[in-house]
Amino acid sequence: MAALDGLAIAGREGRHEPAAPQPRSGRGAMDWDVRISTGECAAGFLARCLSGRTTTALPSGITLELVDSRQTANLARREADMALRHQPPETGDFYISKAGTFGCAVYRRRGEDADAWITYTEEQSHYAPARWVQGQVEETGQPVALRASSMLMHLEAIRAGTGRGVLPCYVGDGHPLLERLTPPIPEIAAEYWIIVHRDLRRSACVRAVIDWVKALFAGHRDVLAGVP
Repeated sequence: MAALDGLAIAGREGRHEPAAPQPRSGRGAMDWDVRISTGECAAGFLARCLSGRTTTALPSGITLELVDSRQTANLARREADMALRHQPPETGDFYISKAGTFGCAVYRRRGEDADAWITYTEEQSHYAPARWVQGQVEETGQPVALRASSMLMHLEAIRAGTGRGVLPCYVGDGHPLLERLTPPIPEIAAEYWIIVHRDLRRSACVRAVIDWVKALFAGHRDVLAGVP
């Protein structure tokens, strides 16, 4: 679903070879920065999983760089070491593996009679959640209270009681001020794919981050899906 993060990945252009992640000076053999290009929803999930309370720890010596970008990322030119995207690229010399799925549902501020809708801007009306919300507006006659371009804006508006809207279940279910109004909505579930240039996959630190991301999605499968 291109609506949660709305991200694409650039294919290989020309014959550029990818540059491996660079070590930080004065550190050990596994002191590396690994850059992941993704959107705010997936980046937020990865960021919260860096906490020491998570059951899956990032290998010692690796620092993530999370790049929130809706622009195409060219992995061959090392605009990122890896990407998390809603769809795998159709061309390019990539290692591709499905990470998992984010469930999405409708939320509002707990105890508030918030019937108006929070949705995306007109430029983002092709996003699956935006199309779904527009269908609800047409069916129920309830107005749109806010159009905003990011999930964080939606979350803040819903939290404040401005209206109801679609959020990833891992965000909405864990928020003490929000209540869920629907089950996960199948047609706007968001798949995520791990995409890495095959040459970069040979790097030990990149392989370690791939394994970490896979373990996170597997270990939090029910939370991400919005399953009780």
